[in-house]
Amino acid sequence: MSLTGKSAVVTGSTSGIGLAIARGFARDGANVVLNGFGKPEEIEATRTTIESEFGVRAAYSPADLTKPDEIGGLIALATETFGSVDILVNNAGVQYVSPIEDFPLEKWDQIIALNLSSAFHTMRAAIPHMKAKGWGRIINTASAHSLVASPYKSAYVAAKHGIAGLTKSAALELATFGITVNCISPGYVWTPLVESQIPDTMKARGLTKEQVIEDVLLKAQPTKEFVTVDQVAALAVFLCGDGASQITGANLAMDGGWTAQ
Repeated sequence: MSLTGKSAVVTGSTSGIGLAIARGFARDGANVVLNGFGKPEEIEATRTTIESEFGVRAAYSPADLTKPDEIGGLIALATETFGSVDILVNNAGVQYVSPIEDFPLEKWDQIIALNLSSAFHTMRAAIPHMKAKGWGRIINTASAHSLVASPYKSAYVAAKHGIAGLTKSAALELATFGITVNCISPGYVWTPLVESQIPDTMKARGLTKEQVIEDVLLKAQPTKEFVTVDQVAALAVFLCGDGASQITGANLAMDGGWTAQ
């Protein structure tokens, strides 16, 4: 399978899952638009590495996805640079943990804006371009928390459940236009963000690193193994191929068995 000639917008792609997905598309020949925050020199190094390693073109947009106007600019950049948006991955997200009665209002608004509303805005802007070509792939990074809940994560769980519903509605609307819409729902994925949380958890709970991994992070995952970013990327790439053309409106769990319990 080849994505040569296609263009992909991947939000939240300067690190972690999003970067792995962008690299997966580039490896298959797609031009990519990166988006996310980070040190400018590191982002530029990432962008140029993708171009040199895979022989594709890579652009970068610093769009703040809590701002609809900037989201419009992100999609416009992709169409102006590459002529179209063939693949859209809504991956950007943020987390905050707090009891509902103490949950800061600004954190609720931020999480809903970034984790849910931004996907609506990117889709709204990109779908006309996909319809014009009669082909498109929209992939939303959801979470095991789109299927089950955990305490103290009300905004995140609400947003991810919303992403699953948005995915289904869009899939039905676009079913006859050659456009599929799916979401991938990972469990705990080994990323720098997760790794960086371990020392604080060790200190707060008086646990060893191994205990934090087994008894805290992987408690819900029967395989007792982290999902890797490359595994998520491989599924995203598959969903863009002909073999997945009849997969639409699906919520694909990749969680080591978490939501089977």
